Parts: sequence; structure tokens; C-alpha cells
Amino acid sequence: MILFPAIDLKDGQVVRLLYGDMDAVTVYGDNPGAQAAAFADTGFDWLHVVDLNGAIEGRPVNREAVEAIRAAFPGKMQLGGGIRSLENIEAWLKIGVDRVILGTIAARDPELVHEACRRFPGQIVVGIDAKGGKVAVEGWVETGEMTALDLAQAFETAGVAAIVFTDIDRDGALTGVNLEATVALADAVSIPVIASGGVADIEDIRAVKAARDAGANLEGAISGRALYDGRLDARDALALIHA
Repeated sequence: MILFPAIDLKDGQVVRLLYGDMDAVTVYGDNPGAQAAAFADTGFDWLHVVDLNGAIEGRPVNREAVEAIRAAFPGKMQLGGGIRSLENIEAWLKIGVDRVILGTIAARDPELVHEACRRFPGQIVVGIDAKGGKVAVEGWVETGEMTALDLAQAFETAGVAAIVFTDIDRDGALTGVNLEATVALADAVSIPVIASGGVADIEDIRAVKAARDAGANLEGAISGRALYDGRLDARDALALIHA
């Protein structure tokens, strides 16, 4: 199991949003590279990085911050936010991003995801962000009628490395992972699923690990605010998942 610490970038700063609202922001630092180095020192092997400005604008925005993170973190990292073309994907992979996360474009243009998986095997992740069970796009601003399961099943044979499933109604709220919905999605597809949104403390990590140990196709969980606020002790969490 992988525990992914999240670094969300807005205007070059490390932030966390509440329910995906760009106006409900808490700033945790103005040095993304230092934050990445701190996570490395703690013992994390992976980072989950999101270009929030990019998600809204539909193009990469926080490139300098991402490059600082890459230079400071010796482990692996996955990046999402505003990645809408094969050229964008290739550009990020060339600077050392290990996996790119396709969200809005996955819903808008599924064939691009299939082509990306063919060109960059093992490096494409699909981000499925759901509000009330329905897929949200454009930085979570727009929702339609497509369900998370519908979108996930569209990539069953594409070669997607993982699915990041985020419950927007819980993101940044410290109310607990929506484990029931996450496991249901993981059981319905063969693609490994990463739980995102709502991690409050070590009990959420324990619950995800227990579900995985029981056979759920879960790759891990993402934590942001709980780590930054100290509600989740990073070393205790890593000890638990490595036990």
C-alpha cells in the first residue's frame, strides 16, 4: 500500500482547499521544494502533486514549482491539473514526473487516454472526481450526468496504471474517506484505485489498509490537510502501512 502525501499548488504556494473551492484556501507554505524535501526526509516514497491553477485554466501553470519539487524529492511523483494533450503529458514526463493524472480530458476525450496509455505505458493515471456520485470536471467546477463507475469502466482495457477517486464532498474536510464508494469502484474494475478526499487520521489509513488486505483492489490513499495539520502523524502512518 502506498500513502501519497499531497502537494497542491496555487500561485506557486503549497495550499489545501475545502471541497475543491479555490476561494476556500489555506496556505501551508511558499516553498514547494522544501515541502517535498520534508516529505522525503519523513520517509515517503511517492508524492501526489496537483496544479490547481492548471486544473481551472486547462493548461500547465505551476511549472516552476513542479520542477522545484522534482529536484527536491528523490522518490516518485504523480502530477495532475490542466494536462489536456499528449504534448502536455510528454513535457511533464520529460522533466521527471513518473505518472501524469488525466481528469477533465479523460471525461471529455477518452480516446486521448487510450492513446496516451499506448505511448506512455505505466505512466497514465485517470483522476475521477465525484460530487454526489457524478463526475466533476474543469477543476471540479462542472458536473454532468456521468457516474464515476461509467467513466472508470471506459478505461478497463486501456492500460491505465491507476485511478485516483476523489469524493469532493469530503475533500479537505477531515470527515473520513468514503471507503464504501471507493471499494465499490475498486471491486467493479480491474484498475487499482487510490482513495482520495477526507482522510482525517490514522484510522482512515487503517481502514484503507484493512480493505486492501481483505482483497479490495486499492493501491493506496492520498492525504493532505491531515498531514499538514498534524492530525495524521506521518511516521506512525508509514509504520502502519509497512507493518
